[in-house]
Amino acid sequence: MKWSPTWATTLGDHRFDDQLAPRNAAAIAAMQAERNGLLARATALDPTKLGEVDRVSLQLLRGRLEAERGLDVCRFHEWLIDSSGGSVLGELSYLVESHTVKVPQDANNLISRLEQGAKLVDDTIANLELGLRDGRVSSVEKVRRVIEQLDAELAKPVDGWAMATPAWGTPPSLDLWPAGERERLRVQLRTTVSARVLPAIVRLRDFMRDRVLPRGRTEIEGLSALPDGDACYRATILNHVGLTLTPAELHQLGTDQIARTDRELAELGKRVLGTADLAATIAKLRAEKALFFATREQILEAAQQALDRAKASVPRYFSVLPKADCVMREIPDYEAPYSTIAYYRQPHYDGTKPGEYFVNTYKPETRPRFELQALTWHESVPGHHLQIALAQELGALPAFRKLDGSNAFIEGWALYTEVLADEMGLYSSDLDRLGKLSYDAWRASRLVVDTGIHALGWTRAHAEQYMREHTALTEINISNEVDRYIGWPGQALSYKVGQLEIIKLRAEAERVLGAKFDLKAFHAVVLGAGAVTLPVLEDRVKSWMTTVHN
Repeated sequence: MKWSPTWATTLGDHRFDDQLAPRNAAAIAAMQAERNGLLARATALDPTKLGEVDRVSLQLLRGRLEAERGLDVCRFHEWLIDSSGGSVLGELSYLVESHTVKVPQDANNLISRLEQGAKLVDDTIANLELGLRDGRVSSVEKVRRVIEQLDAELAKPVDGWAMATPAWGTPPSLDLWPAGERERLRVQLRTTVSARVLPAIVRLRDFMRDRVLPRGRTEIEGLSALPDGDACYRATILNHVGLTLTPAELHQLGTDQIARTDRELAELGKRVLGTADLAATIAKLRAEKALFFATREQILEAAQQALDRAKASVPRYFSVLPKADCVMREIPDYEAPYSTIAYYRQPHYDGTKPGEYFVNTYKPETRPRFELQALTWHESVPGHHLQIALAQELGALPAFRKLDGSNAFIEGWALYTEVLADEMGLYSSDLDRLGKLSYDAWRASRLVVDTGIHALGWTRAHAEQYMREHTALTEINISNEVDRYIGWPGQALSYKVGQLEIIKLRAEAERVLGAKFDLKAFHAVVLGAGAVTLPVLEDRVKSWMTTVHN
């Protein structure tokens, strides 16, 4: 938690509430050394002397630490930059929202954190200088998007910045706030942003424009163009997927899945839209204006309705539901033009904030109506929120098992629920099911595109064209998605691999158990130990099958 103090705050660990994560090279080296020491201690333990729960915890801990150690070769802090939620601007802006303020000391801690924002920026610049020295740099397009984002924020008055306008609300107990204290702290926070953070953001923008942009890569934007790029990519695969699959194996898996979705899209498009083939189906889904939203209000209303329907339905398919609520939110204006379609943020572990399903309303005319239902099930209920909130509430497991875990499990579960939602009767029409299938093609295309970009030397244009030909995503979504894969190597691979494993295990359980198979029980087993790796999940399901069968 001391290395991730803002995350610690959201988890209810308030020991570091006045700190930001250290970003300088020396701190990063110290963090890696501490992790390596922990890994050595874990490796020295004898698993045969442990009970079942501790044995699984040790297996997961060692796997996680080994995967993180493998990522050291990537040196991401020296070159990787982004314009979505992972940007410096995004981090500082969201900080004001995520840092719950109940009493004056909470506000003072937040102000202290923002005062460190300038150091965060300067350490980021120093790290990027190291990358430039060693030949590691992001692409011109990644840098251009960051500059554009920073310019847009700098064009606003400070009073329009998210980090300068905290939504503190009415203090829960007025006697905890001396007269005038609330307003005084608001002024102090705004002054900190104006005097400390704003000049730092100007320095960052100027550095990006003057030093990084001229050196940015123009053709090959993936890892293959960087020193140690192949080793780095294989490390990201292990980190996100949890299996030692090769780029070639993943590329072929994606190609096979795309062949299936191509056929199914063409068949369903013929029935629902009256189109002749795949290309015609995709063209109509992408161009028919009646299939898109007209206003942000329509998007927000449709997302809320879908979330409400899912909440009402889940008790029939799950025996255990989380106590934490899930609410729908809008992606902030400063982030929306560069962000993906939607995302989820987990509940605060101390109960001060619910799970949040963020939906992108930027340029609503580019947001398809038919995709929104599948999107909602994935990001909220029964997808990310159900799985992540339940994991937080598992009880006497080590914290890392409740609050973190395998990306292939997390994303695989969310993608599985897009299919499960059809069994639950959640899709409103065949057109919405066409959206589900379009999303399936999108996730399959990620296997092809991610490996293409980072292992096969694909250009951004090549990746965008592939997704244009095989998915119904709109141009703005294709552009932002490919940008995301470039900036987050390997993460996009986890979805389909995880989903296919869960579907395979369910099919095997149904075949072996026959009439004894119970879907609620299967879901309880899958979700009952946190976001475990796929091999551990397989062991859990097979052990449950043996128990039920006997």
